[in-house]
Amino acid sequence: MGLLKPKKKDVESEVLGGLSAALPTTEEPWYRTKHLIRLNAIIFILLLSSASGGFDSAMMNGLQTLEQWREYFDNPTGSILGVMSAMYSVGNALGLLPAAWISDRYGRKLSLYIGLGILILGAAIQGAAQNMAMFTIARLILGTGVGLVGTPSPMLITELAYPTHRAKVTSMYNTFYYLGAILAAWSTYGTFVIPNTWSWRIPSIVQGALPLIQIALIFLVPESPRWLVAHGKVEEARQIFVRHHAGGDEASALVEYEMFEIEANIRLEASVMSQTSYMDLIKTAPNRRRTLIAVLVGFGAQWNGVQVVSYYLSLVLNTIGITDTPSQALINGLLQVFNWAAAIFAGALMVDRLGRRSLFLISTAGMTVSYVVWTALTSVFTSSLNHQIGNAVVAFIFIYYLFYDMCYTPLLVAYPAEIFPYTLRGRGLSATYAATYSGLIIGQFVNPIAMDAIGWKYYIVFCVLNAMWFVSAWFLFPETKGRTLEQIAEVFDGQPHAIDNIIEEKKREKDETHVEHVQDL
Repeated sequence: MGLLKPKKKDVESEVLGGLSAALPTTEEPWYRTKHLIRLNAIIFILLLSSASGGFDSAMMNGLQTLEQWREYFDNPTGSILGVMSAMYSVGNALGLLPAAWISDRYGRKLSLYIGLGILILGAAIQGAAQNMAMFTIARLILGTGVGLVGTPSPMLITELAYPTHRAKVTSMYNTFYYLGAILAAWSTYGTFVIPNTWSWRIPSIVQGALPLIQIALIFLVPESPRWLVAHGKVEEARQIFVRHHAGGDEASALVEYEMFEIEANIRLEASVMSQTSYMDLIKTAPNRRRTLIAVLVGFGAQWNGVQVVSYYLSLVLNTIGITDTPSQALINGLLQVFNWAAAIFAGALMVDRLGRRSLFLISTAGMTVSYVVWTALTSVFTSSLNHQIGNAVVAFIFIYYLFYDMCYTPLLVAYPAEIFPYTLRGRGLSATYAATYSGLIIGQFVNPIAMDAIGWKYYIVFCVLNAMWFVSAWFLFPETKGRTLEQIAEVFDGQPHAIDNIIEEKKREKDETHVEHVQDL
């Protein structure tokens, strides 16, 4: 994984030979290579954006277990609880359109600065909430902030990452959702003993801590080289690659290859569409397929049963007899630690080894089976009240999350981010997020009401839906591993990518020149 300087400097031949020929050779791993350590540290700042969403989910779970919070807000249940949770997702949706527009027009970083500032403001209002209305408005503000940082962050990661690291670090983005969840779950677990409102105000205020750290460090993050090239700042883009991909080597064949590929690709896209709009997502058959995949991934990530646990774990635990606050808070905390480990080691680090399509298929099959068993065990518990059966349900919640974390955590953002071309990447990610937040909003209204009305029988819906997601992945989702961002177009467009055509044309020109030279002799 670690790569230094190439042994030879024949830039033209290495560019014509493709990425593998342009990559430098070295025995040093990336963590012993100074410029790659620096680059990945910069990417770590962007990974923290995902933690804000995870913090909210686990914090709401934790607050619902706190008697102090329930009493202060008059024990919200059913539709009231749904509205409170859904306002966060409404805010997410409100942040989407400006985030994509700002990121394409003014650069990826401006949307980040705005969103992080809004997150800090929302956390302050939430922590100071005096009534349900103020708490709910704070959640709307927080959701808007997450919408504004959620679009540019993964785009910057995938557009800045070292070529051989791109798939893994982009897949790592959504795993940091669980870093936020861990911080939230354990902060609520640590404060439930406080006998007043600070038991929930402290976690609410802490929600602004990660955005505060990010906004202090975001100046270290460079702008996207692809955005710079698209806006005529070619040399600035080149210097970013020289510094962060080549360790200062101005003659790097890798930098030449990356710049050659990006410039050619952006010229091609500009020749096809002088201006882009959301209608371009459905104008051509390849783009319609990309958009359908983005929507299925986004909506499926929320309507596969995960929302029932992620936002309403206390209701689920109530159905199996685990009702005391310390036990519910402890299970919530342990679940988030387990999720992060599973998302990293069973998911993000496997994307290049197993491939994206395989992860989707294994994940959806495993979720279907575990949800069926979970449903059956809950049914048995309700009639027998056998606590061993209840403990088995908890075990299957963890098993279900293992399969969820293999795919939907790392690939929810990473897969859509790589299947769209540069000119549609922001809008494509917005389509994914729009589907995700739509699923969240619907679920946050429906789930608590359905859980109150029919209890464990509601799980049957997700057994059926998970089987549907498996069939969708089988027929629609292509494999993209082993390709650069610019080369993935070939998978959808069904023809060699423009870069490959240009390379072949240059090779032919070189051969013809050689033949003419021989004939002259």
